[in-house]
Amino acid sequence: MKIAVIGYGSIGKRHVQNLLSIPDTEIIICTKQKIKNPSTKNVKIVKSISDCIKEKPKVGIIANESSFHIQIAMKLAKSGMDLFIEKPLSNSFFGTKELVRIIKKKKIITQMGCQFRFHRCIKEIKHMISTCKLGKVISVSAECGSFLPEWHPHEDYTKSYAAREDLGGGVVLTNIHEIDYLYWFFGDVSKVFSITGKFSELKISADDLCVGILQFKNKVIAELHLDYFQKPDFRSCKIIGTKGTVIWDSDTNNVMFYDNKKNKWVKILKWTRYDRNSMFKEEIIHFLHCVKKRETTINPVEKDGVNTLKIALSIIKSSKSRRVVKT
Repeated sequence: MKIAVIGYGSIGKRHVQNLLSIPDTEIIICTKQKIKNPSTKNVKIVKSISDCIKEKPKVGIIANESSFHIQIAMKLAKSGMDLFIEKPLSNSFFGTKELVRIIKKKKIITQMGCQFRFHRCIKEIKHMISTCKLGKVISVSAECGSFLPEWHPHEDYTKSYAAREDLGGGVVLTNIHEIDYLYWFFGDVSKVFSITGKFSELKISADDLCVGILQFKNKVIAELHLDYFQKPDFRSCKIIGTKGTVIWDSDTNNVMFYDNKKNKWVKILKWTRYDRNSMFKEEIIHFLHCVKKRETTINPVEKDGVNTLKIALSIIKSSKSRRVVKT
């Protein structure tokens, strides 16, 4: 299968390396960067989208800056390519309706690049919710904290897309994974309230902290914390239901369940050999499988990608308006 990778930053490089491990894969890298011609025969470099389309790839992986995702996606979609788009879908709704229209018209297979749907602990929690192990879920707290300058130590963090509002950066959109998996768990959000802004001493133009409250349509209440300035990196999720409480954090990678009837903690899962890259591999393998079978993916752009973006933009809007925003 011939696959185009648009953008060759850290995530683009990761996708290329993972694709190289898949047999019978040809890769077209589309980037304006000056990079050496690859030694491997099944990789070609082009500098423009038009040159990329001329190579007639079957699939396009969009991994450039967020603010350009929609316009690139529309060009690839019009040529009939199936689309894998890195999170977030965009930094605005501009062009999303037209993109969805093209996707539906062309019957394109799509997937958002939200690898935490392939994290073993997150998948286990999803299963527990789906099988009513927790009973009726009442409240949730989700956290993601990290130190932006250490994401890519050999790069100037101040110039990264994550640091720049004009390129679609900012902690809400860049760290949209928590919003995505909460949407995956509980469905549509009815209203949000947040305080989001630039609070740290980081030399960036984008927001670096979000503290928000989300009310889902099924009445679940979620507390959300996202930041760019926390050391060490830390993620966690705690869900409280009528039958018990489940917790996970990135330090232990345990899923622990407090059983209300037994009045004790039970270890549900421990990811003993955590491999971060395995999530990226699994999401691409899943996507390519769905492309071959013409099946809907776990995270289609035209549904989940649009809805998750809607929640994220509502969070940002709430902070700017200082009001509760209905999504």
